[in-house]
Amino acid sequence: MRLLVTGGCGFIGSNFIRYYMQKHPEATIVNLDKLTYAGRLENLKDIADRKNYVFIKGDVCNANDVKKAMKGADAVVHFAAESHVDRSIEDPLSFLRTDTIGTATLLEEARKQDIEKFVYISTDEIFGSIEKGFASEDWPLNPSSPYSASKAGADRLAYAYYCTYGVPTVMHRGSNNFGPYQFPEKIIPLFITNLLRGKKVPLYGSGLNKRDWLYVEDNCASIALLLEKGKPGEAYNVAAHNELTNIELTKMILKELNLGTEMIEYVKDRPGHDKRYAMDTKKIEALGWKPKWRFEDALKYTIKWYKENEWWWKPLVK
Repeated sequence: MRLLVTGGCGFIGSNFIRYYMQKHPEATIVNLDKLTYAGRLENLKDIADRKNYVFIKGDVCNANDVKKAMKGADAVVHFAAESHVDRSIEDPLSFLRTDTIGTATLLEEARKQDIEKFVYISTDEIFGSIEKGFASEDWPLNPSSPYSASKAGADRLAYAYYCTYGVPTVMHRGSNNFGPYQFPEKIIPLFITNLLRGKKVPLYGSGLNKRDWLYVEDNCASIALLLEKGKPGEAYNVAAHNELTNIELTKMILKELNLGTEMIEYVKDRPGHDKRYAMDTKKIEALGWKPKWRFEDALKYTIKWYKENEWWWKPLVK
C-alpha cells in the first residue's frame, strides 16, 4: 500500500500517519503539506527518518505538486484544509481556495491516476446547528460559517466525482477532535496552555454552545477503517457522543488543573456561532467502529501531554 496523506503535518493528519504506520508497518506514506502556521514538521519528527515515510512540501491547489505527490499512490486520505472558524470569518477567500479548490485539484488528479480509494475528511459542521435530535448522513447540509461552507462544497465535490467519473470517494464526517499536537487556537489546547501560563480562558458568550468531543486516536481508527471498508460514494458520521456545553468542558479542564472559575473570562460571542452539533453514528458502527477512549480519560491524558511537552507549544503562543 502506498498512501498519500494531505495535510499530514497538521493535528489530525500527523496523528493519523503515526497511527497508520503503527498498524500497517509495511505501508509507505507520502505526506503532502504546505507547512502553513498549523502544519509543523515537529509533529512527526519521531518518524521523519523512516524509509517508508516521504515528505513533500507542496500546495493541494497546485496541480503539479499534487501530481508529483500522488504518483504511484494506491489511495488518498485528504486532511489538508484551513480549519479554524474564527480565521474563516476574517479571511473567507483563503478557506474557499484551500478547502474547496484544493479538494477539486486532488479529485481531478485522482480521476486521472485511477486511485483505488479517496477518503475525504469532512466535518460535522457542514450540517449547521442541530436544535434537536441527531443528523444522519442524508441530513440536509446547512453550513453557517465560511469554513463549514467551504467544507460542505468539498464534501459534495467528492460525491460528484464519484457520481460523474466513478472516483471511489468516501466522505468522513467527524465531530470535534482533541488530543496531542493540536494547535493552541482551538478551545481545548488554548484553554490548557493559557491556564498552564496563569492566563484566563476566553469563553464565548454564555458558554452554552454544545459540542460532541472525539479523541483523535479514535478518529484515526475510524479513518483507517473507511480506507478498508468504506463504500465508495457513501458518507459516514463519526462521533463519540460526548456532548458537553463549552462551560461544562471549561470546568472539567479547570478541575483537572486544580483551578477555579475565577480563571474564566467571558467574551463577546463570535458571529453565527452554532449552538449544537450532533450526529447519528449507526452507519460507521455497523462497520465495526466504536470509540475506545472514555472522554474523561482522554481529556486527562491530553492535559498531561501539554504539561509534559512545553517545547512543542510554547513557541506557538503569545
